[in-house]
Amino acid sequence: MSVESRAQITADIVARTGIDEAMIERLVRGFYAKVQEDDLIGPVFAARIKDWEPHLQRMFAFWSSVALLNGRYSGTPMPIHMKLPVDAAHFDRWLMLFEATARELCPPAAADHFLERARNIANSLEMGVAIGQGVSLRKGERFHRTEN
Repeated sequence: MSVESRAQITADIVARTGIDEAMIERLVRGFYAKVQEDDLIGPVFAARIKDWEPHLQRMFAFWSSVALLNGRYSGTPMPIHMKLPVDAAHFDRWLMLFEATARELCPPAAADHFLERARNIANSLEMGVAIGQGVSLRKGERFHRTEN
């Protein structure tokens, strides 16, 4: 994809949704504030993240790339997530907190845009976690750990 076509796609998304880097930062900061206080997923993050600011900076770039298709993030999140002690309940909570934050902080078109991508990410990561545990999910199946 050329730089010009990527810029045009990003401009079209911004025009349609109102998403900008400041909104992404507000969303990410607001979401992870909720995550840190959550009884289910908070401990999963707390066990791995001691200094939150570098993680937040990576998440700003990640969500900028996901939402605006601008290529700010270059990384491979799947291998990291495949090793986490999480299952469907964790992804459901992640989505619930993300949706609540997006609906609180973003206009409806932006929230919808973020949430469509968040659902795809959660589904993909849940599938990856299952595969990492040697479980092959059929379409529509969810991953449930036998031990937590």
